[in-house]
Amino acid sequence: MATIEECRAALDRLAESLAGAKGELRDAAAPDRSLSCHITDLDVTFTGHLVGGHIQDVETRPGTPERRAEIALTMSGDDLVALVDGRLNFAKAWAAGRVRVQASLRDVLRLRSLL
Repeated sequence: MATIEECRAALDRLAESLAGAKGELRDAAAPDRSLSCHITDLDVTFTGHLVGGHIQDVETRPGTPERRAEIALTMSGDDLVALVDGRLNFAKAWAAGRVRVQASLRDVLRLRSLL
């Protein structure tokens, strides 16, 4: 089971990838959206803002998010780490119910291209 520190490191790696993105990938990461990622096995939620290809103002809070973000993800810590590392396909994980996403269809398609 991934630790809180490993999950935070995975989010940091995702932020680095977003910051270095070019072309279509950069366009997918560009919107300004609130973001949350609830890690079910640790019962912790990371919240922040996706702004111009960067994840900013990341906070860690116990439990489920107080309010719904524009892009809300729910998954296990191991799945977060695997997604960011490229060992887990986002579309397959989403279809299998391993990753839950609450977002507009456009944001889901953008997220799919990022992960």
